[in-house]
Amino acid sequence: MDCSPKERGAILMAFEGLSSKLQDITRKLRGKARITESDLKDMLREVKLALLEADVNYLIVKEFINSIQEKALGQNVLKSLTPGQQVIKIVKDELVELLGGTESKINFTPNPPTVIMLVGLQGSGKTTTAGKLANILRKQGKKPLLVACDVYRPAAIKQLQVVGSQLNIPVFSNEQSKDVVHIAKQAMSVAISKLNDVVILDTAGRLHIDEELMLELKNVKQNVKPHEILLVVDSMTGQDAVNVAKSFNEELGIDGVVLTKLDGDTRGGAALSVKKVTGKPIKFAATGEKLSDIEVFHPDRMAQRILGMGDVLSIIEKAEESFDLEEAEKIEKQLKKKELDLDDYLVQLRQMKKMGSFSSLLKMIPGMNSLKDVKIDDKEFIRIEAMICSMTKEERKNPRILNGSRRARIAKR
Repeated sequence: MDCSPKERGAILMAFEGLSSKLQDITRKLRGKARITESDLKDMLREVKLALLEADVNYLIVKEFINSIQEKALGQNVLKSLTPGQQVIKIVKDELVELLGGTESKINFTPNPPTVIMLVGLQGSGKTTTAGKLANILRKQGKKPLLVACDVYRPAAIKQLQVVGSQLNIPVFSNEQSKDVVHIAKQAMSVAISKLNDVVILDTAGRLHIDEELMLELKNVKQNVKPHEILLVVDSMTGQDAVNVAKSFNEELGIDGVVLTKLDGDTRGGAALSVKKVTGKPIKFAATGEKLSDIEVFHPDRMAQRILGMGDVLSIIEKAEESFDLEEAEKIEKQLKKKELDLDDYLVQLRQMKKMGSFSSLLKMIPGMNSLKDVKIDDKEFIRIEAMICSMTKEERKNPRILNGSRRARIAKR
């Protein structure tokens, strides 16, 4: 058995502060047999402060709070048998609507290839996102081609080639040309000849929005006619991210947003504001540095996570993607026979690690967010893995043969 441990873990931290505050507020409401208008106003004041602290646009917060208040008072919720639960449901429904309402998918053309054009400012993570997007689309059965259209930034082409090499996904580039439209058209011909059904254009960015940048992107749009223009936005820039999204949409016209760096110490305001400001949906969220750390953005699931209601569907999807069916069936049979050993435990441990960090998985389990004192250090699992790997095959099958000194040596690993 291969015993070279690999670390993995992408924790969605963007809503950490907001989530904690909203969960405290809803916890006070849950189970209340009676809520007065005064209680509701106090609760909404706390929600308002929590959203403003999360860097959500003030006008959006005002509209959000007014909508909750109107629905809570207008539907005789406060006089119902479970007013607390009903107010929480209204908050959740409004949060889902604020995040986009429903999942928004890529619009694939019936006549391939589908052209996806990634745009955004320099440093937003477009090149890495191009690879992540190609990776997730390949898992859906697509055959993507990455195209290096950033001819200005030093080593931009090389970076995309490295990303493509890591994923074993082809990359088209033309280092002899500075004509981005020409490169994109060449890539289309290559895609058709190689039967690539998705073409992802990694375009250039600037440090700020300027006329030259927009003119180049408009030329590409006019000549190549992409089916999807996705704006890649750095969520760590807060309200600046929303302003960038608004400007790109007004100047270029975008079809959706990809939020990056959601694993950083951000406040979540960008995710809660961008849909309302631009009218364009968030389609994907990048949650870490690894090329597998991207997920389809589900407004309902994200709202449930923020409010501590868990996200069981995402856990199931991660498990289906990460677990080997044959191994799972084998372990099930051994479990029934009571024949599990440390080799089987190691297999399960590694499959769990593929799903992400244990702390991020806990956050998706309903009710677990309230256990704030429970802290899991993923490095401990790496240590357990190292200890098992230091044992012989016989010892892993039957740990009872270990004597005291041997156990001590293994524990020091």
